[in-house]
Amino acid sequence: MARYRGPVSRLCRREGMKLYLKGSKCYTKKCPFERRGTPPGQHGIRRRKMSNYGIQLREKQKVRRVYMVNERPFKRYYETAASRPGVTGENLLRLLETRLDNVVYRMGFASSRAQARQLVGHGHFEVNGVRTNIPSVRVREGDKIEVRATSRKTEYFKQLKDVIGGAQKPDWVAVDADKLVGTVTALPTRDQMPLELNEQLVVEYYSR
Repeated sequence: MARYRGPVSRLCRREGMKLYLKGSKCYTKKCPFERRGTPPGQHGIRRRKMSNYGIQLREKQKVRRVYMVNERPFKRYYETAASRPGVTGENLLRLLETRLDNVVYRMGFASSRAQARQLVGHGHFEVNGVRTNIPSVRVREGDKIEVRATSRKTEYFKQLKDVIGGAQKPDWVAVDADKLVGTVTALPTRDQMPLELNEQLVVEYYSR
C-alpha cells in the first residue's frame, strides 16, 4: 500500500481525535480538527452504533496513523510483539516508540513524526556514529543519536538549539541541546507511551 499523501487533518477527523500529525499547528486555533471535528465525507455526521470489530479496526487504524506505519509492516510489528515475552500490546507500542523517526521526534529534533521521517530520510542523523537514513531502524537502550556535523551548519538546526532546550521530553531519553545529541537511557514503559491509545483493542483485532 502506498503512503498516504492527502491532507492529514482528514485522518484526525476520521478517528475523532487529534493525532498531532501537523506538529505545532495542532496546538493552535488554526488546527483543522478544531474548526471541523466531524468525520470526512458527506455522511460524516451520521451517528450509528459501532460493532466490536469496528471499534477494534478504528483503534488499529489510529495507532497506525499516529506512528505513520502502513498495514503490512504494522502487522509484522504485531507478530514480533506477540512472539516476545510480556504483554503483547505493550510490546507493540514499545517497538513503534523505538523507531528512529519516533525517537528523533521524542527528542525534540522535529515538531512532528512526518518531519522527523523526512529529516532521517535526508541523512541528517547518525546512530552510534553511523549515518542512518532509514526511519524504521530500531533504536536500543544506550544508543546515541546525533545530528551530523555537516547538518548542524544548516539554518534549521542552528535555530533548533534554543527550541530543544525548553521542549518537554519523555524520561527515557536525554538530550544535550548545545551539542544536538540525544541518548536513549532506557526502553519506554507503558506510562511513558501515549496513554490515549488502547493497544489491547489492536491485539483483539489481530487475534480474531
